[in-house]
Amino acid sequence: MATHIGYSVPKGSLEFWKIHLQKHNVSVEEGEVFGEKMISFKDPDGLQLQFIEPATEDHRKVWTTEDIKSENALKGFHNVTLTLKKADPTIKVLTDILGYDLQKQEGERYRFATNAIDTANFIDIIENNAIPVGQNAAGTNHHIAFRVENDQILMEYREKVMAAGLSITPKIDRDYFYSLYFREPGGVLFEIATDNPGFTVDEPLEELGTHLRLPKQHEGLRAKIEEVLPKLS
Repeated sequence: MATHIGYSVPKGSLEFWKIHLQKHNVSVEEGEVFGEKMISFKDPDGLQLQFIEPATEDHRKVWTTEDIKSENALKGFHNVTLTLKKADPTIKVLTDILGYDLQKQEGERYRFATNAIDTANFIDIIENNAIPVGQNAAGTNHHIAFRVENDQILMEYREKVMAAGLSITPKIDRDYFYSLYFREPGGVLFEIATDNPGFTVDEPLEELGTHLRLPKQHEGLRAKIEEVLPKLS
């Protein structure tokens, strides 16, 4: 399964996050992977999260609050870690189909990177034949999504996946993007999703985030969804 989700944080901010999380009764473990300092913790459902100071500077803009200033705020995704019984079949998918390259290896831990983007571009693999088979439930990750520019490129990837002998879904219309899903040989569910047509198909850019928009298949659930959503000021 995809067992750990890593977020990029500014250099020097881990002590702030350690104190901040402990203040909210969250247990924190300090560590280091591939020369990058990090803290690890679990959310209330048991999902394993990591805040990581990346080796290269992350220039993404941050979202700040009254308590969390720009010098500490999360930058976004940094990496995801897949824990697998056997690494080689999954490595073949990452390299031969998705264009990732092996960047580092330390024992049974591997780091793969894509040069298509500068951030959120790492996939780590831990090979451990002794682990039990994972099952999706609370506290687990459902799938890993890979981004492509348009549905033409999407369908080119579909051909590559099928040529590798793997099962993959037809193109699925999600209103704001198109998706394909397939399970790589280790059992992790991968999604490939498009930028097009984008989130401005039903509201202008300057109004994004100010209204509740739903895909067509969920519009009939609007009343129930609105009933349980928290009120935002």
